[in-house]
Order: sequence, then structure tokens, then C-alpha cells
Amino acid sequence: MYEKPLSFPFMKSNNVLLLSQLCGNLCMLKVLNSIKSIRREVISYHRKNLKIGFVPTMGALHKGHLKLVEESVNETDITIVSIFVNPTQFNDSNDLKNYPRDILKDKILLKESGCHILFNPSPEEIYPNKPETQISFGKLEKEMEGKYREGHFNGVALVVSKLLNIVQPDIAYFGQKDWQQYIIIKRLSEDLNFNSKIKFVPTVRETNGLAMSSRNQRLTSDLKEKSAVIYDSLKKAKKLLRESNDVKLVKEFIETIFADENQLSLEYFEVIEAYNLDRFEDPREVETIVLAIAVYADEVRLIDNVLLELN
Repeated sequence: MYEKPLSFPFMKSNNVLLLSQLCGNLCMLKVLNSIKSIRREVISYHRKNLKIGFVPTMGALHKGHLKLVEESVNETDITIVSIFVNPTQFNDSNDLKNYPRDILKDKILLKESGCHILFNPSPEEIYPNKPETQISFGKLEKEMEGKYREGHFNGVALVVSKLLNIVQPDIAYFGQKDWQQYIIIKRLSEDLNFNSKIKFVPTVRETNGLAMSSRNQRLTSDLKEKSAVIYDSLKKAKKLLRESNDVKLVKEFIETIFADENQLSLEYFEVIEAYNLDRFEDPREVETIVLAIAVYADEVRLIDNVLLELN
């Protein structure tokens, strides 16, 4: 939506007062912090037969998030964005602690994007008691992220179930970058009969091809440039798979690339059926394939994927 990244030079001086004044002048979006208040708004919209779009986020917004907001603004009457850093989906306490947060900047971006409502609850509002509910997704959570982040998708499912129940959107928007998350949430919505369409929006990328992520803020400029090899390797793997139909060959190709990278460490690379996350031997028997990857850039974990349709 923006040709150039927005910059806020006064943030470097921690001039929060100035930023607050600027936001006060620019932002007309309604900010709600309680479940009771957002439900009251949603009821009023439903009574007017207004179509609600919903973009759940953990904040530290970037162009990828804003693309989701743009889709919602274009397709629905009311756009609601949530910002909530969900503690139950982090299996690494340091990752939770270091996750970037910048709510004042986020408010400005949401106003400029056309968002109507920001739902920004506290952890105590979402989890007044320690959650005991466990949600399992069988084989869908055994691959990729689920294999390396124990309990991650249970935490995702808990918070998304809560948010869909609270907001009751007609359409909820998710980014392709988190493909496995999208598939799991889609199945969650179908299995529990949530009255929401779950839609994915293609990944938005940095100028060098790196998938946009809030975690990119933790990368040095040098490391961000080096991380461009992630998407470049996916594109080459996609081409090689199309030409060879050999999954093993493609995996070995990716492993070779990252064996030569001293600051980038490959956690996993998978080639599986896109919508059921099934493994296969012959790609020609599969309609849509996802090539998914997770890489550590020093201590920052980055994920990405590309889709391939062979039939």
C-alpha cells in the first residue's frame, strides 16, 4: 500500500508525547480494549447488516499487515484489527519477551490504512484464568512449525477461537507467509462451524524478496540483505521441482545452499501437499504443493513458503 516504508525520526528520541499528539490529530479509529466493548460494537454492525472484515495481528505492523487491512477495507463495510501478543503460542520465553511492540506507531498506520476499529486487549482480558483447553489438529500440526514449536498451534487455536467468537467477522484475513497457520485456522473454523470465511492474502516482500515479518525489525541491515537467500532458494527449488519431479533432489539442493551460509541456519525445508499437508513421492500426482522453509538468521527465526501448481 505504501511505496516506501514510513519513518518516524522523532521515535528515536523517545518523544512519546509528540507521537501521541500526532496520533491524536490523525487517528479517528476507535480503540477498544475490552471484550464487552467490542461485542457491543459488533452487535450494532450486525443489526445494520454491515459486513465485517477482521485482521488478527500481534502488532509491530508492516506492509504485509497493511495489505491484509487493505483487502478487508476493499471487501467489507467495517474493518476490525486486533493487536494482541498471544503468550500461549510462544514456546520460547525469550522470543515472547523480544517480540517487537510499537502500539503508537501501529495506531497511526491503522488510521491511514482505513481501519475502523482497533481491538487491543490485555493478556488478562483474553485470559482471565489460565487456559486448560487443548486443541489438537492431528497430522496438520505434526509437520513444519508444529514439529519444531511444541504447543504452538494449540496456543494459536485458542486465541483465534476466542477472537473469532468475540468479533464474529464475515471474513478473517491471514497472510500466506504463515501457510500452515492458515490451513489450521481454516480447518478450525470449518470443524467448529464458525460463521467466518478464512482467506489468505499473498506474502508481501521486502525489496530484496525477504518475506515481511515483524521479526525483520530485529535484523541488522547486513543480515537482512543476507536473508534474501531464503526466498531466492525457494524460487530455485520451485523451478527445480517443476523440471525434475524429484523431491529428494530438491531437498538436497536446499541443504547444500544453507550449508555454505555462516549466519543462516536451516531448521527445516519441506515439500508437501498444500491443503492437507500430506507427504508424497511423485509431485505429478499432487495438484498444489507448498515449499516451506524455516531459517535462523543468527537468533531471529524466519519462515517463508511458495506455492506450486503442477496440474
